[in-house]
Amino acid sequence: MDQDFTHTSLGNTSIAVNRLGMSATYRPGKGAIYKALDEGINYFFYYGFDTQMISVLRDVLKNNRENYTVATGAYNLLLPKPNLRRTLEKRLRQLRTDYIDVFLFLGVMKEKHFSDHVREELYRLREEGKILCIGISTHNRKFAGKLVADGVLDVIMMRYNAAHRGAEHEIFPYLNEYNPGVVSYTATRWRYLLRRPSGWPKDGRIPTAGMCYRFVLSNPHIDVCMTAPSNEKQLKENLAALRKGPLCEEEMEFMRKFGDAVHHTRKWFM
Repeated sequence: MDQDFTHTSLGNTSIAVNRLGMSATYRPGKGAIYKALDEGINYFFYYGFDTQMISVLRDVLKNNRENYTVATGAYNLLLPKPNLRRTLEKRLRQLRTDYIDVFLFLGVMKEKHFSDHVREELYRLREEGKILCIGISTHNRKFAGKLVADGVLDVIMMRYNAAHRGAEHEIFPYLNEYNPGVVSYTATRWRYLLRRPSGWPKDGRIPTAGMCYRFVLSNPHIDVCMTAPSNEKQLKENLAALRKGPLCEEEMEFMRKFGDAVHHTRKWFM
């Protein structure tokens, strides 16, 4: 197994992560989450309503807390002064832990959403030790690139897949100086990359979910690629794909071509 492909540090932090992270948004069952732990996955993202994830994390965080990287966040609800502290305190109580490794302001679509108030509150919570790393999740790649270039964030969470490769010129070129952690999601583009797009040959090759994850992780700028399996079988398939290592150039080219076909069939999907 290629260690460089399966494990890394989260940007310039000292946090060691498996490059496949897990969310339980689609309720795969607690058994699947424990299986992920057994297989070495140690980066977990959860919302406040993920009861399966909360139950498992509450269990495992009691011992060796430093072995697990927990990410969560507060949603941008278009409020002038969102209460990030209240959300964070709720997450801490849910998990019965003293700190969150990565706390994100979620759903930042416009620059004005990431206001001075939000930044100052995130910085304050980090200074208090309740958060180790601060960041945002966003589809606004140009704004994300600016924040990355300015060294504002510890972690950036954004969409990246074979159909959405804009980060390659709008975010990745600005990573070098401050080297924030980069977490990606929607590797299968909400499963559109697993379906035949309009105009694609009927006998043409269709990617597997594993190929989609390997495409994302073949990019060295991605520290963690999130997966949200619906069951343990899907989790095992994704883990098996991870063990195969990066795609070869021929497979990468196929994924780009297929991704372009998917992207162009639904232009309103940025």
